Amino acid sequence: MFAAAQTPKIKLGFAKCAHCLPMSLTPGLAKGVEIEATGFNSGNDVLTALVSKSIDVAQVTYLHYVTALDKGFDVVAVSGQINGGSECLSSNKLALAGEDWVAFKSIVAKAKSDGQPLKIAASRGNAQDIHMRGAFLKQGVDPNKDIQFVNIPNPADHFAALQRGEIDMVCSVEPFASQIRLAGAGKHFVFPYDQAAGNLTNLIVTRSDVVASQRAGVQGVVGAVVALNDKLSVENGPWIDVINKLTGLDKTVAMEALKNASPDAAIHRPQTLAIATMMRDLKYISKDVSAEAEKNMDYSFLEQATGKAKNDLGY
Repeated sequence: MFAAAQTPKIKLGFAKCAHCLPMSLTPGLAKGVEIEATGFNSGNDVLTALVSKSIDVAQVTYLHYVTALDKGFDVVAVSGQINGGSECLSSNKLALAGEDWVAFKSIVAKAKSDGQPLKIAASRGNAQDIHMRGAFLKQGVDPNKDIQFVNIPNPADHFAALQRGEIDMVCSVEPFASQIRLAGAGKHFVFPYDQAAGNLTNLIVTRSDVVASQRAGVQGVVGAVVALNDKLSVENGPWIDVINKLTGLDKTVAMEALKNASPDAAIHRPQTLAIATMMRDLKYISKDVSAEAEKNMDYSFLEQATGKAKNDLGY
């Protein structure tokens, strides 16, 4: 008698944001793999869990991927997931109109010359932080010199900090950005996509030892992500439900959050290299990691899951 082949088991980690939370639905869509999905407060926490080998596959961001390579960590990109989800919101007391960069730059310059630089918050190292820094730099505002950056690690805390007047602006992630806007705690300033990363956000990564020892398991996860994206592209009901369930925010907020999210399983190679350059310009990483960023992209799982060639998957 031959023993039945064991179904591979994969521990998957994801962050608590509107475009990350659908990852909690992958176990129900998995074929040929058993997925144990765990939510973390932020992408930084998910990356730490992957590097310390307490999980096998992680939903992080393109920015975490670049940061990990800069630190010499073993990470392999195997799929995209969902992009978007970033929004800069200003405090009501700033009286700043949406998209008005001229007024913003003038407020930044005056506050700096008065010795009271604007306090602008994000969760350091998350996609929203880098999107904001890149967009500011493109407009001539140096995020390292012209403002006072405030790190609020858990995005769920952005609302209270803005409402209490502790910060002048926040670059937050959905659904917390929509929560802030709908509750009147802050106002839309910009979607910070005018920089090298565009609206690229989520990336599915693993480690080379997992690729070598759990190939079928990783394939099962990528297949589930592709199936999930196909489903979400035509029906956002499950997506709204999962945001409501896992954040406690009501469905009106969840529906609003999804206006700033787009399913996309491709791995965008040229933009990733541009992101690596931008992050070096921002002094966020210490060296050029373009070669590693390209070398550590494995399109084979996506090719098998979609039946497409890598040239049609972002390469």
